[in-house]
Amino acid sequence: MLRPAKLTIPSINLLRLRLQSLATTTGGSPTATASSSSSPISPPPIPNPVGPVNEAHLLRVCTVLYQQQNAPDTKLHNSLAKTQFNLTHEFFLQVCNKFPYSWRPIYKFHLFSLSQLNFTHTSTTFNKILDIVGKSRNIDLFWNLCREIGERRLANIKTYIIALRTLAAARELKKCVEFFHMMNGFGYEYKVETYNKVVEVLCRNKLVLEAKHIVDKLRDWIKPDLETYKWLIYGFCDVGDLIEASKVWNLMVDERFEPGVDVVEIMLETLFKNNKFDEGVKLFQSMRVKRMEDLRLSTYRIAIKWLCNRGKMGEAYVVFEEMQMRGIESDKEILGWIIYGLMSRGRVKEAYKVFEGVENGDVCVYHGMIKGLLRLKKASEATQVFREMIKRGCEPNMHTYVMLLQGHLGKIGRKGEDPLVNFDTIFVGGLIKAGKSLEATKYVERVMNRGLEVPRFDYNKFLHYFSNEEGAVMFEVMAEKLREVGLFDLADILATYGQKMATGDRRRNTGVKTMEEVSHTSPTYGS
Repeated sequence: MLRPAKLTIPSINLLRLRLQSLATTTGGSPTATASSSSSPISPPPIPNPVGPVNEAHLLRVCTVLYQQQNAPDTKLHNSLAKTQFNLTHEFFLQVCNKFPYSWRPIYKFHLFSLSQLNFTHTSTTFNKILDIVGKSRNIDLFWNLCREIGERRLANIKTYIIALRTLAAARELKKCVEFFHMMNGFGYEYKVETYNKVVEVLCRNKLVLEAKHIVDKLRDWIKPDLETYKWLIYGFCDVGDLIEASKVWNLMVDERFEPGVDVVEIMLETLFKNNKFDEGVKLFQSMRVKRMEDLRLSTYRIAIKWLCNRGKMGEAYVVFEEMQMRGIESDKEILGWIIYGLMSRGRVKEAYKVFEGVENGDVCVYHGMIKGLLRLKKASEATQVFREMIKRGCEPNMHTYVMLLQGHLGKIGRKGEDPLVNFDTIFVGGLIKAGKSLEATKYVERVMNRGLEVPRFDYNKFLHYFSNEEGAVMFEVMAEKLREVGLFDLADILATYGQKMATGDRRRNTGVKTMEEVSHTSPTYGS
């Protein structure tokens, strides 16, 4: 890359003499000539180079901002002016990253940047300021900055998202609506696309009531469309408010919008989750009658999953056969739910027939079989399926281990036959070893008083505490002790998990070491 030539001191002096000679030949000084001009031409803006940020300069500027954030602006600006650094957009963003929740240093730096002729804000830098001020909940300053970004014509879709998410979280409902009107006054038109994106973000962040308020208040300026209603239904379903979701559904139908398959699936899943099984089945049946061609694999998957969960295998088979007749190929997850449904009804032979008929079964298929066997209190057979799963190269995940541990030890932990190797010595002792004494307290009390009720034991957190090389050693020792007392299944589960974690931990450490070696041995170009 070509570097710009640097002007030495003699070169600058020659340039100054040349300018003075030109000024004398024209009969006046450069200053007088500029001042006598009727239309002064502003100097071209200096481009903001994109390059690596000097970490020493960044640290020095952040130190000044932190130490003098409460000082008068003039004092802070003088200190920053004396500090050597190159103010670029990347440098500004890096400073913002150093104060993610503190508005004062960032706002003071913003005021300083306005006084620098070689720096102009972009949408990215201004949105970063908005985001930090919004997170610190300084609503008055946030609102002034929203007005400023509109005046500067720097607002974009991200500005809308940051502004509405902040105002909605602070329950500033009036300002949420006023923001759209204010931006319209600055030349940003009411657009349903922007409006829908804001509604989507609010609903994904469980701010559906605020989103509904915005939709109602802006109805005269922006007419809701199918996308708007889809996200409102999603939002109410996500927070478990089935009544409000049904009201929005009915309003959507009254306005002659046909619900899309996405909306139907959201509603269907929520009805099943909230024990409205009959209503969910009615909705699915109405889709089968009126809009059969719109049903897709994901819709059938939801229906089959919940029919199998309820043990209604006759209806599940009818839906499965209908799906195949329509040429929709089933996935492994559907087969896993069918296996589980058959096992839960005690139809073990049929379940094994389906299980053995699946080629290259994935984790969903094995989970269906393991979960079904555990429901039938056949933990030993479930462990055998687990061994077969590993033998065939299917990688178990955390849910696999948690299911098996719950099947062997119960959700709150059972007292084992051996006084030295049991749930309390292994898992409660493990919690204490991991420094989680408070979580282990209830279980320690149960050792002294067996009638004491204890909360559900979180095997997931326990495994997470020991997901490293140290944990691998501990699991191997535990497995040996479990084998000594005849608990071979439980020993294999913990030993396998320990090996997996040791391999992963060692792989991570090796990767870090390799990267360090590469950075030390790689040649430097251009030196």
